[in-house]
Amino acid sequence: MKMADDEIKAIVAETMAQQHRLQQESIDAIVLKAVASVLASLGIEDDDRKELRADFQHLRRWRKSVEQAQSYTFKAVITVLATGFMGAVWLGVKVVLGK
Repeated sequence: MKMADDEIKAIVAETMAQQHRLQQESIDAIVLKAVASVLASLGIEDDDRKELRADFQHLRRWRKSVEQAQSYTFKAVITVLATGFMGAVWLGVKVVLGK
């Protein structure tokens, strides 16, 4: 019994796809186990995921607020320096014109 080339290609493609799915499932299981192991070694259990997520969200908000405060501080320092420079120039002009 001779099979057509198209049938052989279809069988090979399906076999390879199935092997890929199994390999991907195996990789996913290994990664999940490794992540759970690392979190457990840090003292974080599976039940603490929601709390851990809330902690990370709090840290992100805190980091962003600190970055925003740094930005405002930088802008304030630049404004003070520019105002001081302009004041010095104005006093220089007044002295030159006053003589």
